[in-house]
Amino acid sequence: MSTPDWIVLITTLTVIIIFGVYKSKSAKSLEGYFLSNRSMPWWVVLLSIMGTQASAVTFLAAPGQAYTDGMRFVQYYFGLPLAAIVICITFIPAFSKLKIFTAYEYLETRFDGKTRTLTSLLFLLQRGLSTGISIFAPSLILSALLGWNIYWTNLVMGGLLIIYTVTGGARAVAYTQTLQLFIIFSGMFIAGVYVVQGLPQNVGFFDALEVGGKLDKLNVITTGFKDGSFDWSDRYNIISGTIGGFFLLLSYFGTDQSQVGRFMTAKSTTESKLGVLMNGIVKIPMQFFILLIGVLVFSFYQFTKPPVFFNDKELQRLETSVYKDSLSRIKEQAGQLQQQKEVLLTAYAQDKQPVHLEQLKAVQSQTDTLRNEVKSLVKKNGGDDNDTNYIFLRFVIDYLPVGLIGLLIAVIFLASWGSIAAALNSLASSTVIDLHKRYKPKDCTDTQDYNMSRWYSFGWGVFCIAVAMFASNIGNSLIEAVNILGSLFYGTILGIFLVAFYCKKIKGNAVFYAALIVEAAIIVLFILSKNGTIGLGFLWLNAIGALGVVIISWLLQQFPGNKISPVKV
Repeated sequence: MSTPDWIVLITTLTVIIIFGVYKSKSAKSLEGYFLSNRSMPWWVVLLSIMGTQASAVTFLAAPGQAYTDGMRFVQYYFGLPLAAIVICITFIPAFSKLKIFTAYEYLETRFDGKTRTLTSLLFLLQRGLSTGISIFAPSLILSALLGWNIYWTNLVMGGLLIIYTVTGGARAVAYTQTLQLFIIFSGMFIAGVYVVQGLPQNVGFFDALEVGGKLDKLNVITTGFKDGSFDWSDRYNIISGTIGGFFLLLSYFGTDQSQVGRFMTAKSTTESKLGVLMNGIVKIPMQFFILLIGVLVFSFYQFTKPPVFFNDKELQRLETSVYKDSLSRIKEQAGQLQQQKEVLLTAYAQDKQPVHLEQLKAVQSQTDTLRNEVKSLVKKNGGDDNDTNYIFLRFVIDYLPVGLIGLLIAVIFLASWGSIAAALNSLASSTVIDLHKRYKPKDCTDTQDYNMSRWYSFGWGVFCIAVAMFASNIGNSLIEAVNILGSLFYGTILGIFLVAFYCKKIKGNAVFYAALIVEAAIIVLFILSKNGTIGLGFLWLNAIGALGVVIISWLLQQFPGNKISPVKV
């Protein structure tokens, strides 16, 4: 990067750290540190919820996801509005009534201590690993594209945000996320404008959309049916997104402490509900906008020769390997195909006739074949053959002006910080409230509790950085990797809460053992789907897990000795 880019990057990050420390003036108590004394207005709750979910992988991988697979990923969020309604009707009133710190405290009131502990441990395992990926993912890309050392990048990505997370707790997280989102969306909007400006003079925004649409990138709605039958292995379609996405997002926003801790900071139940409902409304348009940038980048690369592989580090390794001749042949063929594209797109720019785009579709199919050949060579050479995560940042570095590159790199840091800071705060709160204070009861002053909480925040920060250090070969696009990991646990966790809320006759023993059985089954199903034994998209694991806990716990409750009168909450 140039000197101006470094100045923009360092200045932006410094402002966020100073702002976070400034906003950290909360009461030196557990309620002040973890819940900001329940004083946040709904709009801060909304932005904090959005900032917690929208990690760096959202802004890095989503445009690449659209470039590679089109916009059908947006269907993943179609279940969110319904999930938000259910959370407002059931989850928020139950949590607010008890004035609890974590969602898992409710489970001890409803069931017993072991069920609360199990659920908390499932959350801690899932969120701790996911946060490590959230640190590792942008670090991996930045190190590959900018030549930075991966370990130092991990330390910077994870280390600096610990300053205001440990210092300020929930208040610092919420207010810094508000400023971070403003900078992030400003940067993404500017990047989108530059994509359009980079198109030929007589080709505009709607022309770029038409090009993307003709090449099957505007596939916002897909049914999942293939040859007359439903494809259960299809990851993103309106059915899996609405049903599987509903269960995943209901669990994430309703039972994951990183999100529950955000809406529990609100100053009233109404403010909590308003923040959650507004997130359900604005999340789909937000994700649509981010994916649309990916489609525009795809259209841009129809007019401008794209790299045969977007991870330049892997390309350089290929050029010095035994596969260099094969790579040279592919590059030559790609150049010839680009010349054919230029002829067709020049004709389209002049008369705007769709027939040229129909012919372009065949040429693009050949281009995709060449890209797959390069991926195969990269894999044979022992490299990472998935370049989806590098597409958008490659465009940023190659085509954005000096200064704006620094801003977009800052966006990656800020998006990462926003989600990681909230995760660390939630990991610390669950550890302190659900484990430490429960199993090591002793009288502590508010100051002692506050200091202990800060140390747990620091400890989880170190753990997540350690996960990032040892993470490698994620395989999927980063945004998929995080969601797949969540799907291994979210269904079981949600099932426990569904039983708690809606099955009042089922007691602790039944739901505890049902959760263990179902979690083991989910892991087996995932392994079988991973190796191709069965065809099952990961979103369905959430529905199977949630409904499985409900059904099996009901069956277990029917055994003699389990007929105990319901606990009234």
